[in-house]
Amino acid sequence: MSLLSVFVKYRNLISQLVARDIKTKYRRSILGLLWTVLNPLLMMTVLSIVFSYFFSRYGNIDNFPVYLLCGQVIFNFFNESTSIAMGSIVHSGELIKKVYVPKYLFPITKVMSCSVNLLASMIALVIVMAVTRARVTPTVLLAVLPLFYVLMFSTGVSLFLSAVAVSFRDLMHLYSVITTAWMYLTPVIYPMEILDKAPEWVKLIVNLNPMTAFIKIFRCVVLEGVTAPAILHVQSIFWCAVALAIGSLVFRKAQDNFILKI
Repeated sequence: MSLLSVFVKYRNLISQLVARDIKTKYRRSILGLLWTVLNPLLMMTVLSIVFSYFFSRYGNIDNFPVYLLCGQVIFNFFNESTSIAMGSIVHSGELIKKVYVPKYLFPITKVMSCSVNLLASMIALVIVMAVTRARVTPTVLLAVLPLFYVLMFSTGVSLFLSAVAVSFRDLMHLYSVITTAWMYLTPVIYPMEILDKAPEWVKLIVNLNPMTAFIKIFRCVVLEGVTAPAILHVQSIFWCAVALAIGSLVFRKAQDNFILKI
């Protein structure tokens, strides 16, 4: 509730900070925001060329480019938003020392600025679906649910990481290794069927992985044209609640010492 009240009270400031982040990111870039569409398209093209033949045969995936891009859109947003938000407190030290604003704003605005890129990435998905003539059903409207889940989960993780990174700066260097391992334990590139011969502990980790649930729901409503099983929604809501609860609790307890460590 404290997060919600901060968001409502300082919504104008948040919108200005988000606009600043987007302008700063694409300053002096010729293509600008268009890169958020081109980047997933280019990555999807490269990975499809490399993996489409093998995985489409092995996992019986009819439209591998859309399958791949659905996973990329979800995981890339999580990776980008948490990576950027992790250093939000450290990099805003001078502003925090001079002006009082709720410190929650800094990681939240980073996640929100990345959500703009997420929406732009959806354009790339629409383009690929049109080119590959993917079947579109009314269930595609339910895509807002997994997008909301990953947004909430990323916010909780970002709050936790931004608080911890103030005291443990090494985390900012190690996080890319963590997310790389996380990606390989998430069915972004490969089909779930490929895990049939994997050890049981690997299957357990992949199935309990929050990102797996988000991506499965997204693929159900976008690619398969069916509603996702209720258990996936329950699992997603559980992980969102856990991430937000832990993230906000750790952040609230650590924020009083931020000014002493930045």
